[in-house]
Amino acid sequence: MNKYYITTAIPYVNAAPHIGFALETIQADAIARYHRLLGEDVYFSSGSDENSLKNVQAAEAENIPTQQLVDKYAKKFQDLKEILNLSYDIFNRTATKNHFKGAQKLWISCKKEDLYKKTYTGLYCVGCEEFYTEEELVERHCPEHPNIIPDQVSEENYFFKLTNYQTQLEELITSSKLDIIPETRKNEVLSFIKQGLKDFSISRSKERAKNWGVPVPGDESQVMYVWFDALVTYLTALGYGNNEELFNKYWTKDTQKIHVIGKGIIRFHAVYWIAMLLSVNFPLPNTEFVHGYITVNGQKISKSLGNVIDPFQLVEKYGTDALRYYLLREIPAYGDGDFSEEKFKELYNADLANGLGNLISRIAKLCEQNNIEAFPGSSVWCADLEKYMKEFKFNEAIAVIWQLITETDKKINEEKPWQLKGGKLKKILEDYIKRIQAIAFNLRPFLPETAQKIEKQFSGKIKSGPPLFPRIT
Repeated sequence: MNKYYITTAIPYVNAAPHIGFALETIQADAIARYHRLLGEDVYFSSGSDENSLKNVQAAEAENIPTQQLVDKYAKKFQDLKEILNLSYDIFNRTATKNHFKGAQKLWISCKKEDLYKKTYTGLYCVGCEEFYTEEELVERHCPEHPNIIPDQVSEENYFFKLTNYQTQLEELITSSKLDIIPETRKNEVLSFIKQGLKDFSISRSKERAKNWGVPVPGDESQVMYVWFDALVTYLTALGYGNNEELFNKYWTKDTQKIHVIGKGIIRFHAVYWIAMLLSVNFPLPNTEFVHGYITVNGQKISKSLGNVIDPFQLVEKYGTDALRYYLLREIPAYGDGDFSEEKFKELYNADLANGLGNLISRIAKLCEQNNIEAFPGSSVWCADLEKYMKEFKFNEAIAVIWQLITETDKKINEEKPWQLKGGKLKKILEDYIKRIQAIAFNLRPFLPETAQKIEKQFSGKIKSGPPLFPRIT
């Protein structure tokens, strides 16, 4: 049996989750569900990034202890599991003792020549938790956070000797031993490496970190820089540094390890993280799938703009699978995509209410009127769906299923079963049932709740029921 370890990135918990992280978790969930349906052994992890200065500052703004703040918002991220119908096996929080132990174990395990201490002055963006050079800034502002002018920070830190891995990293990515999807992101990483890598800071003073974070082993004056400890979540989610049974099972050369990440953190995952793993001689991830951002009515999501979309409210209003459908179908797999409630309603009515929902309703009613019984259908994937899922093209995979829905609707209109009787009618209805069962099976990774409802309705005596997706006005 093939083994898969699928991960989402871990978001900062300085505020409630917005629709951008919902996109990533739903994409990763679709991958995990798909591989489980293929009968493969899947372990799927998500979590929260709790040791950042951003979280300390958010706690100060709310006038509460940092631990209280991370507990509050981590709970909101964990609540997404139910409302988005996510199937992850663990939600790994980085402020836990188990994570601290794993992060400290990895630090100690790095080659001695890869870690050193020096005094450093640089431009630091607290939004990214990263140092930038002057050349990387856009008109003095952070390239990721246009409202932040990075502070000049000078202190003594530990550094990781990334320059030791320049050639090896370039070879791994050029040869696709580390497969970065899509190609544009792979080229972006190679371009960054070819400019010449620089060693990166992996700690900060306890004072600047406000005594929050993972202590550096053997140096009480320092805590780990958030990216060093955050990336280790992929190992500690499997018990690394504690009970290592899952780690020994899933972080192996024969496991397909897939990281699902946003484009803003590609450098950390495709360069820093890989170098860290090389330093401790661990197997590397196989694939990094990099998605784009969601804009809202054409603008980047920002609390200051007041355009943050709350996934909890959307689900309450329209349902879990309606949101899953929009994010997987409407947001391009490889690029940025826009969200607007108007577009959401249009897609819902056209594809879910009038498309899938109406088809199920029509066929169920015909079957009920003619006392038709359904038997279990075969588990067959639509043509090209497997190909698109291997490429993480969720929008194209769903389009294939909707093509079958459209074809079946067309078939009904042409064959006019309501005008037929006897054996001919029964044969046609049996064909429709097989098609519906195939649609339901193929929908399982994307709209699991809807797929289950359809499968239940089309097993045994078929009866019509309430609409799957009532029209919205």
